[in-house]
Amino acid sequence: MVAARRTLVLGGTRSGKSRYAEDLLAADAPVRYLATARRRDDDAEWSARIEAHRARRPAGWTTVEDADVAHLVRAGGDPLLVDDIGTWLTGVLDDTSAWESAEIPAAVGARVSELVDAVSACPGQVVLVSAEVGLGVVPSTRAGRLFRDELGAANAALAAVCDEVLLLVAGLPVRLK
Repeated sequence: MVAARRTLVLGGTRSGKSRYAEDLLAADAPVRYLATARRRDDDAEWSARIEAHRARRPAGWTTVEDADVAHLVRAGGDPLLVDDIGTWLTGVLDDTSAWESAEIPAAVGARVSELVDAVSACPGQVVLVSAEVGLGVVPSTRAGRLFRDELGAANAALAAVCDEVLLLVAGLPVRLK
């Protein structure tokens, strides 16, 4: 079976999406693992989560921490695992002051479009991990609704250009595309 060139792995919190995405790539082959979570010195629990993810990666994988996801996707090379789109988007929303803006800054859509275009044209294998946000209740805060709406739109745009889309539910993959 030939691996899909562009794969999107969706799932809820603790659904197993990251581990499943990691298992799609050969543990004994070079892989670039793009960790999109930003480190926060004031949050020990967050740092522990980042370290737990890092500790389970195979020794031959290279961890990259870079906010310019589109650039790394376009660059090609070794297979690339991007974990995860939601934390990347949170950084984009932070960087553009979208949380405080009455209107969503155009830069948010531009960054998402740039990533979608890069995935569409990716010369190598890329596996993207993202939270599925369309199954829950309507968030009670503006920030929650903003994040849900923007991540839902980004997931839909990425799914449209991916060869394979999977949804993890209770650790079980459901093939959507």
